Amino acid sequence: MSRIAKAPVELPSGVEFSQSGNVVTMKGSKGSLTLELNSEVELTQEDNALLISPRSGSRFSTAIAGTMRSLLDNMAKGVSEGFERKLELVGVGYRAQAQGNKVNMTLGFSHPIVHEVPEGVTVETPTQTEILIRGADKQQVGQVAAELRGYRPPEPYKGKGIRYANERVVIKEAKKK
Repeated sequence: MSRIAKAPVELPSGVEFSQSGNVVTMKGSKGSLTLELNSEVELTQEDNALLISPRSGSRFSTAIAGTMRSLLDNMAKGVSEGFERKLELVGVGYRAQAQGNKVNMTLGFSHPIVHEVPEGVTVETPTQTEILIRGADKQQVGQVAAELRGYRPPEPYKGKGIRYANERVVIKEAKKK
Protein backbone atom coordinates (compact mmCIF):
# COMPACT_ATOMS: atom_id res chain seq x y z
CA MET A 1 0.00 0.00 0.00
CA SER A 2 1.07 3.56 -0.61
CA ARG A 3 2.97 5.08 2.30
CA ILE A 4 1.05 8.32 1.89
CA ALA A 5 -2.31 6.52 2.03
CA LYS A 6 -1.40 4.84 5.34
CA ALA A 7 -1.32 8.19 7.16
CA PRO A 8 -4.73 9.38 8.40
CA VAL A 9 -6.14 12.77 7.34
CA GLU A 10 -6.55 14.84 10.52
CA LEU A 11 -9.59 17.13 10.42
CA PRO A 12 -8.81 20.54 11.99
CA SER A 13 -11.27 21.96 14.50
CA GLY A 14 -14.10 23.86 12.84
CA VAL A 15 -14.18 21.62 9.75
CA GLU A 16 -17.43 19.79 9.07
CA PHE A 17 -17.15 16.52 7.13
CA SER A 18 -19.97 14.71 5.37
CA GLN A 19 -20.09 11.80 2.94
CA SER A 20 -22.95 10.62 0.74
CA GLY A 21 -21.99 7.69 -1.46
CA ASN A 22 -18.76 8.56 -3.25
CA VAL A 23 -19.12 12.34 -2.76
CA VAL A 24 -17.21 13.93 0.14
CA THR A 25 -17.97 17.48 1.33
CA MET A 26 -15.92 19.58 3.76
CA LYS A 27 -17.04 22.93 5.14
CA GLY A 28 -14.92 25.37 7.08
CA SER A 29 -14.31 29.06 7.70
CA LYS A 30 -12.74 29.59 4.24
CA GLY A 31 -15.51 27.90 2.26
CA SER A 32 -16.84 24.54 1.15
CA LEU A 33 -15.25 21.94 -1.13
CA THR A 34 -16.53 18.69 -2.62
CA LEU A 35 -14.66 15.71 -4.05
CA GLU A 36 -15.87 12.58 -5.78
CA LEU A 37 -13.92 9.59 -4.50
CA ASN A 38 -12.64 6.96 -6.90
CA SER A 39 -14.55 3.68 -6.74
CA GLU A 40 -11.28 1.81 -5.98
CA VAL A 41 -10.90 3.31 -2.48
CA GLU A 42 -12.82 3.08 0.79
CA LEU A 43 -13.12 5.95 3.25
CA THR A 44 -13.74 5.41 6.96
CA GLN A 45 -13.99 8.03 9.69
CA GLU A 46 -12.56 7.49 13.17
CA ASP A 47 -13.08 10.42 15.58
CA ASN A 48 -11.34 13.41 13.92
CA ALA A 49 -9.41 11.38 11.34
CA LEU A 50 -10.19 9.96 7.91
CA LEU A 51 -8.64 6.67 6.82
CA ILE A 52 -8.31 5.73 3.14
CA SER A 53 -7.77 2.13 2.07
CA PRO A 54 -7.75 0.45 -1.38
CA ARG A 55 -10.62 -1.95 -2.14
CA SER A 56 -8.36 -4.41 -3.98
CA GLY A 57 -4.66 -5.18 -4.05
CA SER A 58 -4.14 -3.92 -7.61
CA ARG A 59 -1.44 -1.40 -8.41
CA PHE A 60 -3.96 1.19 -9.53
CA SER A 61 -6.05 1.03 -6.37
CA THR A 62 -3.00 1.41 -4.11
CA ALA A 63 -1.78 4.35 -6.18
CA ILE A 64 -5.16 6.09 -6.28
CA ALA A 65 -5.50 5.62 -2.50
CA GLY A 66 -2.45 7.86 -1.99
CA THR A 67 -3.83 10.40 -4.45
CA MET A 68 -7.23 10.52 -2.76
CA ARG A 69 -5.59 10.90 0.66
CA SER A 70 -3.56 13.89 -0.58
CA LEU A 71 -6.64 15.48 -2.14
CA LEU A 72 -8.62 15.07 1.11
CA ASP A 73 -5.73 16.52 3.13
CA ASN A 74 -5.57 19.53 0.79
CA MET A 75 -9.34 20.00 1.16
CA ALA A 76 -9.08 19.95 4.97
CA LYS A 77 -6.24 22.51 4.94
CA GLY A 78 -7.98 24.65 2.32
CA VAL A 79 -11.31 25.05 4.13
CA SER A 80 -9.59 25.80 7.46
CA GLU A 81 -6.48 27.87 6.53
CA GLY A 82 -6.68 28.45 2.77
CA PHE A 83 -3.88 28.51 0.21
CA GLU A 84 -1.85 31.43 -1.12
CA ARG A 85 0.49 32.01 -4.08
CA LYS A 86 2.51 35.18 -4.56
CA LEU A 87 3.67 36.45 -7.95
CA GLU A 88 6.21 39.18 -8.64
CA LEU A 89 6.40 41.34 -11.76
CA VAL A 90 9.98 42.13 -12.76
CA GLY A 91 10.54 44.61 -15.57
CA VAL A 92 10.36 48.31 -16.36
CA GLY A 93 6.72 49.37 -16.65
CA TYR A 94 5.28 46.00 -15.62
CA ARG A 95 2.27 46.67 -13.39
CA ALA A 96 -0.78 44.83 -12.09
CA GLN A 97 -4.01 46.06 -10.55
CA ALA A 98 -6.85 43.97 -9.11
CA GLN A 99 -10.38 45.19 -9.82
CA GLY A 100 -13.05 42.91 -8.35
CA ASN A 101 -12.78 39.53 -10.04
CA LYS A 102 -10.40 40.82 -12.75
CA VAL A 103 -6.69 41.55 -12.89
CA ASN A 104 -5.44 44.32 -15.19
CA MET A 105 -1.79 43.90 -16.19
CA THR A 106 0.56 46.04 -18.23
CA LEU A 107 3.35 43.74 -19.42
CA GLY A 108 5.03 45.57 -22.27
CA PHE A 109 2.54 44.54 -24.95
CA SER A 110 0.67 47.05 -27.11
CA HIS A 111 -2.47 46.35 -25.09
CA PRO A 112 -3.29 45.80 -21.43
CA ILE A 113 -4.11 42.22 -20.37
CA VAL A 114 -7.33 41.64 -18.42
CA HIS A 115 -7.57 38.23 -16.75
CA GLU A 116 -10.90 36.98 -15.38
CA VAL A 117 -10.49 35.24 -11.99
CA PRO A 118 -12.80 32.25 -11.29
CA GLU A 119 -15.19 32.19 -8.36
CA GLY A 120 -13.65 30.93 -5.13
CA VAL A 121 -10.31 32.65 -5.77
CA THR A 122 -9.45 36.19 -4.65
CA VAL A 123 -6.65 38.29 -6.10
CA GLU A 124 -5.01 41.24 -4.35
CA THR A 125 -2.26 43.61 -5.42
CA PRO A 126 -0.51 45.03 -2.32
CA THR A 127 1.91 46.88 -4.63
CA GLN A 128 1.93 47.40 -8.39
CA THR A 129 4.53 44.64 -8.83
CA GLU A 130 3.04 41.99 -6.51
CA ILE A 131 0.01 39.74 -7.00
CA LEU A 132 -1.44 37.67 -4.12
CA ILE A 133 -3.74 34.80 -5.07
CA ARG A 134 -5.81 33.23 -2.28
CA GLY A 135 -8.45 30.52 -2.11
CA ALA A 136 -9.59 27.30 -0.48
CA ASP A 137 -8.93 25.02 -3.48
CA LYS A 138 -5.19 24.38 -3.89
CA GLN A 139 -5.54 23.26 -7.50
CA GLN A 140 -7.55 26.34 -8.49
CA VAL A 141 -5.12 28.75 -6.78
CA GLY A 142 -2.17 27.11 -8.53
CA GLN A 143 -3.97 27.15 -11.89
CA VAL A 144 -4.75 30.88 -11.68
CA ALA A 145 -1.12 31.59 -10.72
CA ALA A 146 0.12 29.51 -13.66
CA GLU A 147 -2.23 31.28 -16.09
CA LEU A 148 -1.10 34.73 -14.92
CA ARG A 149 2.57 33.69 -15.12
CA GLY A 150 1.94 32.30 -18.61
CA TYR A 151 1.27 35.77 -20.04
CA ARG A 152 4.94 36.75 -19.59
CA PRO A 153 7.17 34.00 -18.10
CA PRO A 154 10.62 35.12 -16.94
CA GLU A 155 13.05 35.32 -19.83
CA PRO A 156 16.58 33.90 -19.33
CA TYR A 157 18.71 36.91 -20.34
CA LYS A 158 17.44 39.75 -18.14
CA GLY A 159 14.95 37.89 -15.92
CA LYS A 160 12.04 40.13 -16.92
CA GLY A 161 8.53 38.72 -16.59
CA ILE A 162 6.12 37.31 -14.03
CA ARG A 163 7.64 34.87 -11.55
CA TYR A 164 6.62 33.07 -8.39
CA ALA A 165 7.87 34.73 -5.20
CA ASN A 166 10.26 31.88 -4.38
CA GLU A 167 11.28 31.14 -7.99
CA ARG A 168 14.94 31.34 -8.88
CA VAL A 169 15.52 32.38 -12.50
CA VAL A 170 18.87 31.28 -13.92
CA ILE A 171 20.26 34.13 -16.03
CA LYS A 172 22.18 33.10 -19.15
CA GLU A 173 25.34 34.85 -20.20
CA ALA A 174 24.91 37.12 -23.23
CA LYS A 175 26.75 36.53 -26.50
CA LYS A 176 30.27 37.98 -26.54
CA LYS A 177 31.97 39.72 -29.45
